[in-house]
Amino acid sequence: MIGDPEIGNADVMDLRDLRSFAAVARTGSFTQAATDLGYTQSAVSQHVAALEQSVGQSLLHRRPVRLTPAGRRLLEHADHILLRLDVARSELTRVEQQPTRLVVACTPLAPIARLASALRSTRIATPRLQIAVSSVDGAGAVSAVASGRADVALIDGVVAPGNPLALTDAGLLASFSLDEEPVAVALPTDHPLRGASVDLAALVDAQWIDAPSLSAPRADLPGWQGGPAGEPTITYDGTDLATMLALIANGHGLAVLPGRVVDGCPGVRALPLRFPSLVHRSEILVLKNAVDRHRRLIDALRAG
Repeated sequence: MIGDPEIGNADVMDLRDLRSFAAVARTGSFTQAATDLGYTQSAVSQHVAALEQSVGQSLLHRRPVRLTPAGRRLLEHADHILLRLDVARSELTRVEQQPTRLVVACTPLAPIARLASALRSTRIATPRLQIAVSSVDGAGAVSAVASGRADVALIDGVVAPGNPLALTDAGLLASFSLDEEPVAVALPTDHPLRGASVDLAALVDAQWIDAPSLSAPRADLPGWQGGPAGEPTITYDGTDLATMLALIANGHGLAVLPGRVVDGCPGVRALPLRFPSLVHRSEILVLKNAVDRHRRLIDALRAG
């Protein structure tokens, strides 16, 4: 039940309908939501319509798909409700299970080399343990751990020094810091900008590549004080770093990345970021009640 007068009486709200609504809101598409959930498009449409009937308000505009004010309010509740439901299901399926399989989800720029070393020590301690590693984005990491699709996640992002990544539900998930490293502006080697470092505000008119799985949009960076970011000429929805660096090398735009991933890349150089003060941070993400179960891996990852 969601007792919010702005979204009507939700006493009879169906969780299936709520999940379909959240998927449509997240993807902006009934077709993509149906694919993600394993339903037909018509079934997803029926779920959303049933949810709208139960709350007594329109939640989505259809053409194009966008949230109504009531839909935005409900989505805030839905994300928390569905996450908590996923956690509950995950916990119940593991109450009496002995660990025989370990699934680790990693965001693209998480410290994979550190993970490989930690997994080696984990396998030595548990020789029969089956290990699977998958690649996800930040939101996917939270969802994977909450739902039990992954036991542990390695996540990364750009934040102010000492700040945690804003990816977790503090009531359900525990995060542990791995490391922080300097970030830089990645730009083509023939770019006219020179100097030992640069302020982000000096690049207010620069063209940036929109690659949400690899680099935070300029306007979303902590401490950004320039004007609104312009429309990128290229949007890269993938997770392959080599492709991203090739786009930068060929002059399609700039990106804020960890300096280490730029070093040695042909056609790309890293200009250290002077202001705002930002770091690339990596964290371990796990269910709070599963910390002890995965303590060996957590300790090995943090030991580096």
